Amino acid sequence: MTEPDWHRIPGWRRTTPQQWRDPQWQRVHCVKNVRQLKAVYGDLLSESFYHDLERDQAERATMSLLLPPYVLSTMVPDTVPTTEAMYADPVRRHMLPVFSDRDAEWPSHPYASRDSLHEAEMWAAEGLTHRYPTKVLAELVSTCPQYCGHCTRMDLVGNSTPQVSKVKFSAKQPDRYEAMLDYLRRTTTVRDVVVSGGDVANVPWPRLKSFVSALFELDHIRDVRLASKALMDLPQHWLSDEARRTVGGLAETARKREVSLAVHTHVNAAQQVTQLNADAARTLFDLGVRDVRNQGVLMRGVNDTPHQLLDLCFALLDGAGIIPYYFYLCDMIPNAEHWRVSLGEAQELQQAIMGYLPGFATPRLVCDVPFVGKRWVHQVDHYDRVRGLSYWTKNYLTSIERDDPYALAKTHEYYDPIQTLKPEGQEWWRRHGRLAEKSGDAATPSVTITQGETA
Repeated sequence: MTEPDWHRIPGWRRTTPQQWRDPQWQRVHCVKNVRQLKAVYGDLLSESFYHDLERDQAERATMSLLLPPYVLSTMVPDTVPTTEAMYADPVRRHMLPVFSDRDAEWPSHPYASRDSLHEAEMWAAEGLTHRYPTKVLAELVSTCPQYCGHCTRMDLVGNSTPQVSKVKFSAKQPDRYEAMLDYLRRTTTVRDVVVSGGDVANVPWPRLKSFVSALFELDHIRDVRLASKALMDLPQHWLSDEARRTVGGLAETARKREVSLAVHTHVNAAQQVTQLNADAARTLFDLGVRDVRNQGVLMRGVNDTPHQLLDLCFALLDGAGIIPYYFYLCDMIPNAEHWRVSLGEAQELQQAIMGYLPGFATPRLVCDVPFVGKRWVHQVDHYDRVRGLSYWTKNYLTSIERDDPYALAKTHEYYDPIQTLKPEGQEWWRRHGRLAEKSGDAATPSVTITQGETA
């Protein structure tokens, strides 16, 4: 592995190694708008590229721009960027989307929705999603060090965009945390807590330590997972002295309490795995964290070929000791159709990568089905490939189905991106999808719900 040379980019030619490795410098110099991006790249990129990006922010983007210099350095990492190279780059494609990326006819699926997994409906306390029998998701913050255009929590996370006025938490943060912990004290069937957001890298270290330490005090909690894309996009944060003290202390407590402490990150392209990323991951192991695992997203033009996917998995495993854990089908959020792959394509990818990786490091490609949860792509109950309709069943109740005696007898639908279908399937959706939008049976692709600003 090599570390991308940030000096190849005009805006950082005078940046010192000390500055580059400073997490605060990285945060201060995040790119938040087109003007700042132009100040970094100058005339390396054409005016048409900047206009393409500006139009996307105005008309399509569900997430605002927030990109640390480190993320940008992994785009076209081996040479001085050009407009053509930036358009083709897999990291750019999922971290810096432009208007011309989006599908012209179907930017959104007719059944796309802002909270596509209905997580907020399953809040046992504000920000605490109880979706699985023994697992919960604790959303500590609604911000990240970087924003991803394909974010499944685009309804809540980040700043509002012209298309999306974000939902915000109503309770004060200390009160929310205490309500989460109170629910977990009373609910002894929960053994596994994913501590996420947003990104835990945006939780002050003392506050993160306090919350996780409180989890360790509950005898029934046996697994705690810290979710941070910043491990790869802002590794400087996880290499700081305060990070080492905090994570080391939590790992020691976890070991004494016989609790498994792991970190989950999110990498989609092999070139994102750098030496600094590997240093951050291996530092976590040295501090006593049991596992570092990757939960990526299958994305068209990023990792949708066997070569790209295997390249990424070997980079994670051999380069950084990170287990390639899951790759999700991109969720059905608005304006995401150009990223999504079909269930059939995912099944072919799963077949293609079998046998090349060690069994423990062969990722499962999964579909996160609304009201069902994660399902291996070959677990589909029935699949209409012409119309791109798949049907799924499950074996447990979510927190909002406990009083429904027929919940386990139901099948739940998932939908392929329309542009991947054969002509007859696309024509069927041109009739059915438009009618569904007009009748109100489907979520409209234009996102207009407003519930306040995110702090």
